[in-house]
Amino acid sequence: MPEHDPRVVAFRRLHESGCFVIPNPWDVGSAHVLAQMGFKALATTSAGFAWSIGRPDNGVTLDEALAHFTAIAAAVQLPVNADFERAFATDPGEVGENVARACATGVAGLSVEDSTHDRERPLFDFDLAVERIRAARQAIDASGTGVLLVGRSEGFIAGRPDLAETIRRLEAYADAGAECLFAPGVRTLADIEAIVRAVAPKPVNVVVNANFATVQQLAAAGVRRISVGGTLARTAWTSFLGAAREIAELGTFTAFGPTLSGAELNQLFAR
Repeated sequence: MPEHDPRVVAFRRLHESGCFVIPNPWDVGSAHVLAQMGFKALATTSAGFAWSIGRPDNGVTLDEALAHFTAIAAAVQLPVNADFERAFATDPGEVGENVARACATGVAGLSVEDSTHDRERPLFDFDLAVERIRAARQAIDASGTGVLLVGRSEGFIAGRPDLAETIRRLEAYADAGAECLFAPGVRTLADIEAIVRAVAPKPVNVVVNANFATVQQLAAAGVRRISVGGTLARTAWTSFLGAAREIAELGTFTAFGPTLSGAELNQLFAR
């Protein structure tokens, strides 16, 4: 057995029992701050990163994403899970090639989703979607890094909110080598519990992007890890836009009242 990065080993152990929150920084600064707050792992957000460089979600290139993963993983001592979108490819062979490159960035885990970004056919056909996960599994195994593979089914956020089909896909992804399963957009505890039962004993990730459940409730439902996707970034952008619009439209600065001081922020980033 190869000797894996200690962060990979720690990340795998986190998925073995209990429930943990894996928040999503969008840049090195937010990663550095979250790493100080007691979280045990971090995950990138494709949306948050894209917005930080002036792009819409899914608007970055493969090379930009890989450079981002490298920067975040190098900035913190915690395990980092990479939001690898659709692996920047359709063909399973290309998926494998790109996953191999992602494994070399220092991340401890990565996700591959089944969204096509095509409104007419928003999900890859079932067999192709499974082959893509299988190709990612083979690439990770060949890399010897031990990176944890997350299989994502996007139906609930891609206009196909079919629980039975989502479960069918997640079960197939688990059989193809995904070690953690994830269906973003699922919000009811009943649906979440159904997914947890279907793929057990493999762990399930739930993304909380609105106030629909607590950590305690999700843990009781059997969820192993909880992410927040681009919601921390959206929260930051909401405050920024509110203050900027007040200045532009009213010529007032009341939004500046509750802000942190420069000294407080400098302390957060002191090395």
